[in-house]
Amino acid sequence: MSSLAQPLAESVVQSVDWLAVAPPTVAAIVGLAVLIADLFVGDAKKALLGWTSVAGLAVSTLALLPLLDGDRATFCLTGDPDVCSYTADRFTIVIQFLVLGGALLAALLSMTALKDAKKELPEGEFWFLLLSSAAGAALLPASRDLATLVVALEVASLPAFALVGIRHGDKRSSEAALKFFLSSVTATAVSLMGISFLYATTGTLYLTEIAERIQDVDGQLHTLAQAGVVLTLIGFAFKTAAVPFHFWVPDTYVGAPLPVAAYLSVVGKAVGFSGLILITVVALPPYADVWGPALAALAALTMTVGNVGALRQQATRAYSAVRLLAWSSVGQAGYLLVPIAAAAYSKDAEKAIGSTVAYALMYAAVNLGAFAVAALVGRTKPLNRVSDYRGLYAASPLSALLLAFFLLCLAGLPPGIIGLFAKVTVFSAAVDAGLGWLAVVMAVNVVIALFYYLQWTALLFRAPEGEPQRHRVPAPLTAAIALTGILGIALSGAPQLVLRFADTGLF
Repeated sequence: MSSLAQPLAESVVQSVDWLAVAPPTVAAIVGLAVLIADLFVGDAKKALLGWTSVAGLAVSTLALLPLLDGDRATFCLTGDPDVCSYTADRFTIVIQFLVLGGALLAALLSMTALKDAKKELPEGEFWFLLLSSAAGAALLPASRDLATLVVALEVASLPAFALVGIRHGDKRSSEAALKFFLSSVTATAVSLMGISFLYATTGTLYLTEIAERIQDVDGQLHTLAQAGVVLTLIGFAFKTAAVPFHFWVPDTYVGAPLPVAAYLSVVGKAVGFSGLILITVVALPPYADVWGPALAALAALTMTVGNVGALRQQATRAYSAVRLLAWSSVGQAGYLLVPIAAAAYSKDAEKAIGSTVAYALMYAAVNLGAFAVAALVGRTKPLNRVSDYRGLYAASPLSALLLAFFLLCLAGLPPGIIGLFAKVTVFSAAVDAGLGWLAVVMAVNVVIALFYYLQWTALLFRAPEGEPQRHRVPAPLTAAIALTGILGIALSGAPQLVLRFADTGLF
């Protein structure tokens, strides 16, 4: 009896590659440590929790370095070691760097925001929620089965709902959190139904096995498989803020604390796009004729609605700067969708996906930089209107120059070389895949976006109304602005650092 039990035990117990899972694990452990420490740390020393969180995210990011020497995998099937639930390959490492780096910059912004809030925001809960969400976001690109993918998606999303509504007694914040929560839960329910359809037709949750088995689905189950593909895509389209699943974005960004809006604009998108890539390119390549046209239509609709929405913002309206960045992020999501749609038509899907990742890295650096400067202006102009940025150069020359640089990168104009090259890469992906019409739509939208980006940029250098108000920049906010500025300038000087992903692929 014991001789039979021993092989059975060996098949159940697996060794865990702790080095592979270190990045999300470190973030999760530090989050729990901060939550427990909050019980014992007095109000005068709450800032220690913030610095501990920043250090934890820095260590999580550095934990990616040992993974650069080759692909690693863990939680694999004992009968088939090539089929795993967690894989730390090149794609995973790049997206985890984007996610953890973005969370680190958002944490630096939060240090100043929490101090300015004068105890209105609960610090211990804030840092725990941010680190938990970052851990889930870092887990998602490594997920290679649908169950882990959904768990990672929800671990990233659920703390984000609480972060949006964390301002106690603020009606705008509560309304934003409720809208974000209800729409997200609906999207999750729809995608779970799609996943159940995929499982019903293939009998497996592993992405690579789905790709093999879905080609041989019985004719009677073909419609069910197609419905599963569409429903699953809807859930991830919400996370990417693709139209028509974008309606939560402007109100959520305005209602949330500004660092949380910055976090959602970059890390939230990275979660959605990495999930979308894994579902389409890894799990469902045989159904490219279903998801390809759907994503192409979503890309065209998203970039158009986002840019027109940004164009309509009135400079004197309260929170118009944050609303403009929110609508701009919707438009940018449309550009990010283009290469994923192109992967359905391209002979080299990996190259197309590399274009999305290259663009995402550029967008993350400069968009976080724009939010960092918005956080600086918001300290003296709490309504954060676009008109409040008039004459910023007279009050804070370096901040104005950096914001101008970030906006020109988003517009794709020199000296924002990385923004220009990233857009050209996305154009090339569409043209190479035979999606000329989508490239034309993108070209029109780039022209529309130029108007509101340049309008805001010009405002920075106009003569201020009245005496220019000097901006005192706290150390964490200075660090966030400086890091994004250095990163944006470095990428413009050496764009090949990210554009090589568009040439070599990631999988």
